[in-house]
Amino acid sequence: MNDRFVCRIVRNTFIAAALASCAISTMAQDVIRIGEINSYKAQPAFTESYKKGMDLAVEQINATGGLNGKKVELITRDDNASPGDAVRVAEELVSRDKVDVLTGSFLSHIGLALTDFAKQKKIFFLASEPLTDKIVWQNGNRYTFRLRPSTYMQVAMLVPEAAAMKKKRWAVVFPNYEYGQSAAATFKELLKQAQPDVEFVAEQAPPLGKVDAGSVVQALSDAKPDAIFNVLFGADLSRFVREGNTRGLFKDRDVVSLLTGEPEYLDPLKDEAPNGWLVTGYPWYGIQTPEHQAFLKAYEERFKDYPRLGSIVGYSSIMSLAAGIKKAKSTETDKLIAAFEGLQVITPFGPIIYRAEDHQSTMGGYVGRTKNVDGKGVMVDYRYVDGAAVLPSAADVKKLRPAE
Repeated sequence: MNDRFVCRIVRNTFIAAALASCAISTMAQDVIRIGEINSYKAQPAFTESYKKGMDLAVEQINATGGLNGKKVELITRDDNASPGDAVRVAEELVSRDKVDVLTGSFLSHIGLALTDFAKQKKIFFLASEPLTDKIVWQNGNRYTFRLRPSTYMQVAMLVPEAAAMKKKRWAVVFPNYEYGQSAAATFKELLKQAQPDVEFVAEQAPPLGKVDAGSVVQALSDAKPDAIFNVLFGADLSRFVREGNTRGLFKDRDVVSLLTGEPEYLDPLKDEAPNGWLVTGYPWYGIQTPEHQAFLKAYEERFKDYPRLGSIVGYSSIMSLAAGIKKAKSTETDKLIAAFEGLQVITPFGPIIYRAEDHQSTMGGYVGRTKNVDGKGVMVDYRYVDGAAVLPSAADVKKLRPAE
């Protein structure tokens, strides 16, 4: 093989590679890529319906012409419930897949890891689900916004009715990681403010996903509390309820429980679903607002299933990004940040605003009581609490949030 022939091969190979690179670059200019990271394997009860909600939003956006004339592409990755893995796949999404924005996460400690990643890499991140207050307050940064009502917000929704119970001796049970710890601490703080004579007589903090329900229930029973504040969810909640029912822990005892009214966690309890617990949740079967009715119809037609709260979160996350990108007329980080501060978005729960002072949305939540109806748990006597009503003032946020 002579040198001239070799040179021709090298030149042609280079040209082909350059053309391929150019084609990829041109395609990238015609698409807005959303990189999403979540605990799909570890938390399927929430993330399966969450993914459907995102997919529905992307389909609706693309069916109406996309965003600023570009189609939307959703690229999802699993974080294996590990902050280290979440940061690794975030780096891959940014450097290899060339995503324009990041969103997602379920577990609070992973949300915090991605919040820091966004700050370090100066990329826009919408935390869809993680509830820890630190994401928008103590660890908040200009690159990170959050959709769901935070731990503080949801506890604040429950405390007025918890205080009205006039129970003096309380026990607390929570998963021993960021979300559970902050939920328990916030409940104690806010209940003490509302009811100064309250006592906390027992505290159980099992590892996430590894609750020894028998010993937890026994410890709570031994403390003889008047009422219980529960933060367990998923499989941990099912084990706790089953063991508590068996041992009579909940008999003649008030229970206040975060998240338990969400279909993801209430439905699996079936005929073991408790009666009368004060909960936050999602009574999808009874919300009659136009925004929710339109979403419900579209979701049921698309998936032949009813939505869960994850569906609302996934759908609203993508629609929030769409609204921000349209307002900014760009996916440039600085322009997107400016667009999101004060951004108004229509969600299935109604209009929300992303506050400029802490980047927290004003999405609210439903508070009500559980009831076992024909072997299935539902929410009754529920009401919607606007997130804006349970958020601290801009002046208070300034004390919580680091200066930038």
